[in-house]
Amino acid sequence: MQDCVFCKIRDREIPKEFTYEDEDAMVFPDINPVKPIHLLIMPKKHIKDFLDFEELLLLEKIKNIIQKMVKEQGLEDKGYRLVVNGGGAQIIDHLHFHLVGPLGKKIGEPA
Repeated sequence: MQDCVFCKIRDREIPKEFTYEDEDAMVFPDINPVKPIHLLIMPKKHIKDFLDFEELLLLEKIKNIIQKMVKEQGLEDKGYRLVVNGGGAQIIDHLHFHLVGPLGKKIGEPA
């Protein structure tokens, strides 16, 4: 997708530091975090909406990456939220999951 910010990040047209990356997925901090930890987790393949997410192996891989991020970020017992926006509610039309936490903590407070 030509005008997709996430595809430009994937293609290194926009510089970004990755928390995790492999051939199928990427994870990086949200530019406008709502909690001390706010990661965006997404497939590299441009998928516009969750309803278009049909590849079961990729879905399983994304699930495993999300679980890995929850553990690596130490959110298992601190409360976290996993959010996916769709149907026009998303700002960027490239499927992505928000992992935010710890719940109860504000920006600037230690995680």
